[in-house]
Amino acid sequence: MTAAHNTATTRLVAKLLVVVVAMFGFGYLMVPLYNVFCELTGLNGRAGRMSVETAQTLQRDDSRQVKVEFVTSVNAGFPWQFKPLQASVTVHPGEETQVLFEVSNQSDAAVTGQAVPSVSPIEVTRFFSKTECFCFTQQTLASRETKQMPVRFVVNPKLPATVDTITLGYTFFRSNVQEVAPGGVTPNS
Repeated sequence: MTAAHNTATTRLVAKLLVVVVAMFGFGYLMVPLYNVFCELTGLNGRAGRMSVETAQTLQRDDSRQVKVEFVTSVNAGFPWQFKPLQASVTVHPGEETQVLFEVSNQSDAAVTGQAVPSVSPIEVTRFFSKTECFCFTQQTLASRETKQMPVRFVVNPKLPATVDTITLGYTFFRSNVQEVAPGGVTPNS
């Protein structure tokens, strides 16, 4: 082999190594970048979070009302019943509102679940924020336990005037948390 050939091979290997490192870095950063992008644009269908203090600074728009509907479901095979205690509320943009949801564990063991929210139409996601939600943390229900859980939200007064109805949906999924059966025994142990 000639010196020129070795130099060309070394440069090619270096370039390929840079490409591999760049691809790994891009893949590693994809999830946080996607999350930031979705939060800024509202394209993930999930409502944002807002502090109570920030919600209290919004100016209530008494000139209009928005209907907020609630839809619930549980993942197939998940032993919970889940429902809103009211099907909808009518709110003024800028006012903080609380609604209650009820969940019941229908099984003979403690079960942990995580609610995944969605807001539609999708373009209003950035105008709908929650200050409190059971979806922020995992929920564990004892055998046959029923629990009422609040959601506090606010519709931003900057919501486009063409929108008069928003649907807030939740689906509960079984959590990956190790569940403990009565007596402190973990299943399959």
